[in-house]
Amino acid sequence: MNDLRGKAVLVTGGTAGIGLATALRFAEAGAACTLTYRSGTADEDEVRARFAARGAPPPLIVQADASRDDDTDALLAEMRARHDAVEVFVSNASGALVTNRFEDYDRRGLMKSIRVSAWPMVAYTRKIREAFGRYPRYVIGMSSTGPDHFSVGYDFVAASKSVMETLCRYMSYRLFDQDCRVNVIRSRSIRTEAFESTFGKDFYDFARRLSREEHFLVPDDVAKVALALASGSMDA
Repeated sequence: MNDLRGKAVLVTGGTAGIGLATALRFAEAGAACTLTYRSGTADEDEVRARFAARGAPPPLIVQADASRDDDTDALLAEMRARHDAVEVFVSNASGALVTNRFEDYDRRGLMKSIRVSAWPMVAYTRKIREAFGRYPRYVIGMSSTGPDHFSVGYDFVAASKSVMETLCRYMSYRLFDQDCRVNVIRSRSIRTEAFESTFGKDFYDFARRLSREEHFLVPDDVAKVALALASGSMDA
């Protein structure tokens, strides 16, 4: 089994929802977690309190937009001063244009959705190699059922997740000999702030009436899968 104690784990969008749940799981295993968030989207004191309540090492919390190279460079420079390597990189930050009708389709919106939700998995992996001299041992992207299912307003989110999943397959092949394992977790619906901002606050109750209870997961369900992927037991 992989001993994560003291090893660096980077989670983008790690101060809420799936990202926070994932970071907490890794921190409970002794990992030194670095969490990023975009401007105005995190209560750092509350996040640190969540870690303290579990007896986990306190996280490094950095404001950084996953789609901005200068933010990424500054973030990794700060991590390089603390760590010799990044063991796990979780590409969780996401953002996409919500579309309500065909006329809402916009090329710039599509490109921005891919740049924010899919490309950071590639960009961060590259820049970690540049900053630390080696790739992270584990790269984990967060996807959804969007690529294979229809959800109202989810057009560009689904497209960006499809790009992420495709790149995952090819990255896994190209980094096979670099001691870097690339995976994507595709989860079912989870009620988070991102879920409500995409579908609206009333959609959850509506969907619950039309689906089975097990259709909806909680963030910790995904977090446990991410920890398992970095546990060493799935390296083959």
